[in-house]
Amino acid sequence: MNTFFSEMVYLCLAVTAVLGGLVLCKLKKSPGQVGRKVICLVGFLGGLCLLSLSLFWSSILFSLSCFLMYIYLSCQELLPVDQKAVLITGSDSGFGHALSKYLDKLGFTVFAGVQNEKGSGAEELRRTCSKRLSVLQLDVTNPQQIKDAYSKVVEKVQNRGLWAVVNNAGILGLPIDGELIPMTDYKNCMAVNFFGAVEVTKSFLPLLRKSKGRLVNISSMAGSVPMVKLAAYGSSKAALSMFSAVMRQELAEWGIKVSVIQPGSFKTNIMGTNEMWDKLEKDILDHLTPDVLEDYGQDYILMQRNYFNLINKYGHTDLTPVLLNIQHAISAKRPFTFYTPGSGAYLWIYFVSFSPTIIFDYFNKKFNFFVSSMPRALRMPNWKNKAM
Repeated sequence: MNTFFSEMVYLCLAVTAVLGGLVLCKLKKSPGQVGRKVICLVGFLGGLCLLSLSLFWSSILFSLSCFLMYIYLSCQELLPVDQKAVLITGSDSGFGHALSKYLDKLGFTVFAGVQNEKGSGAEELRRTCSKRLSVLQLDVTNPQQIKDAYSKVVEKVQNRGLWAVVNNAGILGLPIDGELIPMTDYKNCMAVNFFGAVEVTKSFLPLLRKSKGRLVNISSMAGSVPMVKLAAYGSSKAALSMFSAVMRQELAEWGIKVSVIQPGSFKTNIMGTNEMWDKLEKDILDHLTPDVLEDYGQDYILMQRNYFNLINKYGHTDLTPVLLNIQHAISAKRPFTFYTPGSGAYLWIYFVSFSPTIIFDYFNKKFNFFVSSMPRALRMPNWKNKAM
């Protein structure tokens, strides 16, 4: 009997080793966060089995875990490129610009939608990318340009359809207290970050239905985590995330898969230029009522520009995690619903989703690097007495 069990243990260990090797081979083909999460999960299960069970049963359970992971990773393998066509909005700079170059190198037929087809970003794409890439004039807030872009895409892809649409175009505005943000900034953020993505999606869905392809929307961690100073931007990205969740269920009937990318802090040109900041500050100061300006103080408003310096200090310069996640969303047999590239992004999203509000608010305030000053009225020692 002992000999039988010994042989069974050795057999289980051999099976575990084989399955573990197969899992590792699959991991090499799995980009971005897929591999990291699987390694953590398999390691956790293996350690748990060894600590709580006998060698025989832990070997059996660990073998089963490896087998299930092998099946799971098989579904995460990337489909062949086969000159699949992808439309990317906001390709002038940032994620869209880097993604256009990246997918072009992988062999995709790329339609890079830009706000200014004569700008430096568009010219660089024409100069550095292959003939497969086409630069399209595509301001997502301009319905006529969306229609023109659709016509040009149809002309090139013909009966193949369009494999993927990546709604990347977005604006940030000047980060400042929600009370101080002009209504025009709220409307501009919604126009670009939400309504623009919706209109592009609606226009190109007939082509995605033909290919049973992918819809990928670039949201933000700010769309799930309430971040101070980002009321306009965060609200627009939250709307985009909800739109994506609804479309994911509706478009599943047509064979179209929908994914949302929620990056953490990365350095891109979404923050704009000094000239843009000057204009935004002037707009804020020009539209404030005297009592609001008195309470906040002009010095407080002008100090908010330091937010950009902090983003530059803590933001990641390497966009590779974002590019790998978007590639997985476009190419995997079974892409994920949500991707959270960037260190700590998924932790904050999980934290706000599952922790009580009072706990989240406390830690968010405690670790918020962007709250470095207080409005003028709150700095006054007798403010509380006046309020009462």
